[in-house]
Amino acid sequence: MSGRANAPAAQDAIDADSISETIRQALHFGSVRPSRDERAAVDEILRGHVRLLLGDVRAATERQRHSFEAEQLRKRMDRIEQHLNHPFGQGLLTADAEVHQRARDCQWLLAHHTARVGW
Repeated sequence: MSGRANAPAAQDAIDADSISETIRQALHFGSVRPSRDERAAVDEILRGHVRLLLGDVRAATERQRHSFEAEQLRKRMDRIEQHLNHPFGQGLLTADAEVHQRARDCQWLLAHHTARVGW
């Protein structure tokens, strides 16, 4: 695992390349066997990315009209936010599942952020 990805501070700008690298590392865990500590470290970085992206995407969604799509986005973001409150799993299978889910959540949020910025 590289030490390239760092947990973002609240004031940091969204660095899509860094976030993508962290997502790649987390999803790569299915083909390698990192230690629980390595998984936990990547999970913590992902949590920071998710918090940062969640705030950005939620703010953009709030500016949209009350449409079906906006409501679906809000529901998904609520589920992602609830998942942030769960502690990191103690078992390796649970930890793997949580890191992968958090990576997918982060990937989804990054896609929405990137699509909005690209408009």
